[in-house]
Amino acid sequence: MERVSNHRMKLLWPLYIMAIPGILFLIVFKYVPLVGTVIAFKEYSVFQGILDSPWVGLKHFQTLTHHPDFIRIFGNTLMLGFLKIVLVFPIPVLLALMINEIRKSALKKGIQTALYIPHFLSWVIIAGIVFDFFSLSGLFNVVIGWFGKDPVLVMQESDYFRLIYVITAVWRDAGWGTVVYMAAISAIDPQLYESAMIDGASKFKQVRHITFPLLLPTVLVLFLLEIGNFMELGFDHVYNLLTPMTYSVGDILDTYVFRAGIQQAQYSFATAVGLFQSVIGFTLVFIFNKLSRKVSDGGLW
Repeated sequence: MERVSNHRMKLLWPLYIMAIPGILFLIVFKYVPLVGTVIAFKEYSVFQGILDSPWVGLKHFQTLTHHPDFIRIFGNTLMLGFLKIVLVFPIPVLLALMINEIRKSALKKGIQTALYIPHFLSWVIIAGIVFDFFSLSGLFNVVIGWFGKDPVLVMQESDYFRLIYVITAVWRDAGWGTVVYMAAISAIDPQLYESAMIDGASKFKQVRHITFPLLLPTVLVLFLLEIGNFMELGFDHVYNLLTPMTYSVGDILDTYVFRAGIQQAQYSFATAVGLFQSVIGFTLVFIFNKLSRKVSDGGLW
């Protein structure tokens, strides 16, 4: 067994070397910071350090749950997370299935490129575009003005915030999300489609009975990874779209922590909220991983 392992190491040593930067990244930025989570149970002081800061137990978690706005903020987080899973997550799957059916290579690559580009724009830029689009002199109000409608300050109206959150999330990341699915589709054996065509299966039936079932394990794995980030909606996404008038529906745990924790240097409180989110995320991943194993052989473990 040891001889086989050594032979494998000698044969695949370039791959092991290529994996070193990724492993170092995980250790330095993912595992080492876990030591710092202990300050969630301490009254952390920069001058006293992590070890000498006084222990306060669950004080910061109680501060969070007893905050008068906790129910509203937690509810907003759950609602936006639910919308992201239900409305945003399936879009890349549908796009990948549709793009795969395009037979002209130039058109296919052009559409893919057009869908990828928004991903490389920061949320600051995207928020600027959105605010300009919905401003009083923006394209939206100009168009509705042609139909005799009064101008609407969309970005100041709480009724529109969640819709705009979903639309911007789809526009920016849906195209990029198709990359993994397109790679999985390209790995499907073409002979399966040839056999289906011989049997008279239409394009829709080929997608339904071949492409999607074979794509499902990949979808489940990415779904579980997305569930793990259910409580982490992207601070920069929400924060750049927020206005004081939309706090009632858009203020989430991340933006609350930024105001109450980071800006006021309450690092222990901010860490406690982050740990609270991580525990919920892990619980959801554990539950849905169990469910996914009943649906298929897929899963994270």
